[in-house]
Amino acid sequence: MALRDQIHIMVVDDMSTSRGLITQALDSFGVRNVFTAENGKQALQALTAKPVHLVISDYNMPEMDGLKLLHYLRATPKTKGIGFVLITGRAEQQIIDHGKKLGMNNYLKKPFEPNDLRNCIEQVVGRL
Repeated sequence: MALRDQIHIMVVDDMSTSRGLITQALDSFGVRNVFTAENGKQALQALTAKPVHLVISDYNMPEMDGLKLLHYLRATPKTKGIGFVLITGRAEQQIIDHGKKLGMNNYLKKPFEPNDLRNCIEQVVGRL
């Protein structure tokens, strides 16, 4: 069974359009086990109850941004091993460095092509 058939991914973005583009791209790669959340708080609640293999999160969100979500995931024993990809339109070095310090596995700058997303994910989890 291929990794794409087994992997569970959570997409976190406050913009429904962005969530849709990411989930559509994942679907085109054959990834079917995709869950979504509108912000970091909602994602944290869902992930604490049922962890996934990988989180793809926007950086700039209300209530809890992507790096705060990452911080809480890494601080919680049940979720600390979840892969984490940050997607941001503001790929400033300071944000990237802070993410790496918190344990971010990879990042992707918006706008991106589906193949860029696939390559980014595969660098974290292996070939889909």
